[in-house]
Amino acid sequence: MPGTVVVGFIDSNEGRAALAAAIEESVLRRAKLILVSSAWGAGREDSAELIASSSAVEVAKSEIEGRGVVCEVHELVRGKDPSQDVLDVANAESADLIVIGVRRRSPVGKLILGSNSQTILLNADCPVLAVKPSSASA
Repeated sequence: MPGTVVVGFIDSNEGRAALAAAIEESVLRRAKLILVSSAWGAGREDSAELIASSSAVEVAKSEIEGRGVVCEVHELVRGKDPSQDVLDVANAESADLIVIGVRRRSPVGKLILGSNSQTILLNADCPVLAVKPSSASA
């Protein structure tokens, strides 16, 4: 039975690194890939930011399907914390793996609690692959 990989996606160097890793994992595992794009601004569906995000999601979906991977997209604008949206989708789909992008942080930045990555890492019921963008793209 094929598995499921969930990727938290935003249009950034970190998001693109996570997407690339998630595609590779999906190919290796012969798994369905679920792309989760979560926006804080419920009720702002016509904002330029959400339109740009939706466009980036379409590009990402084309990239995934171009690799022959079965893809499902969850564009969520519910006002929930993005980490909770990723965890909710992963739990609902019984995901085998969550892939997230992480950014390089200063020692002080590492002390700040509440980051989406940290929440996912600490609360996921399945393994989490955290990837950083390459130095060239960071």
